[in-house]
Amino acid sequence: MELTKITLSMIFLMVMLGLSTQHKHLMLALMCIEAMMLTLFMMLVLYTTTSLTMSQTPMPMILLTISVCGASVGLSLVVATTRTHGNDFLKNLNLL
Repeated sequence: MELTKITLSMIFLMVMLGLSTQHKHLMLALMCIEAMMLTLFMMLVLYTTTSLTMSQTPMPMILLTISVCGASVGLSLVVATTRTHGNDFLKNLNLL
């Protein structure tokens, strides 16, 4: 069980490092954020099954619901950016 926790923590840190190095495409950044959310979901499921508390049982489903809503907003932003600018390069966007 401890090996699983360490592995999930390392996956989360590696995805966070990947997110910090993605400077070109918006889609790659959104995929890194989704990988972080799935890792957090697995960590939360692991925690709630080992702690045996009934008060935290719905938390993984709430996190998964929020993650799906964020993914749909991100996908709509990628589609809108691609339609207006022709690609999803972050350097073409005027973010200021």
